[in-house]
Amino acid sequence: MVLIAVTAALAVTAAVAIFAVVKGNLARSSINSSLGSGTMKITSPEFEQNGPIPGRFTCDGANINPPLRLIGVPEEAKSLALIVDDPDAPVGVWTHWTVWNIPAGMVEIAENSVPGGAVEGLTDFGRSGYGGPCPPSGEHRYFFKVYALDAKLDLTPEAGVKELEAALQEHILDKAGLIGVYRRGQ
Repeated sequence: MVLIAVTAALAVTAAVAIFAVVKGNLARSSINSSLGSGTMKITSPEFEQNGPIPGRFTCDGANINPPLRLIGVPEEAKSLALIVDDPDAPVGVWTHWTVWNIPAGMVEIAENSVPGGAVEGLTDFGRSGYGGPCPPSGEHRYFFKVYALDAKLDLTPEAGVKELEAALQEHILDKAGLIGVYRRGQ
């Protein structure tokens, strides 16, 4: 009888822990669920949609951001925001890069660079700046999401992805996404 009660208590505890993780990722997954809704596009000359990300842009290489091309940014946009994350991380969505107040006229983010005037926020690595793919096991997907906004965002560099997502929600004119994959040791 005691064994049944202990087993039931452990099952409830596990269910509560799983629910907390899922609940915490719901807001972030809703942004991930639709990568593009308009005419804006994001591409990279280094990898195709759903293609492998070259090693030099990962923790196994130079750990620098890949070049990104932005096409069809709405004329009325005042700024752009970029979020790079890994929805396959064991702890839930893992943020690799956040950048906002990118000039709206930007058509390319060069390799290993941050656009002039843009702000980099904190990532899940606990620091600002790009942190490349570094999956602990298996192949992971990396979402490069760009948002055209009708305003510049008033956030400090200490802001994380949750603050960025909350700030941009009311200002999105268009969005686009690029997915790359990476598996260590290939």
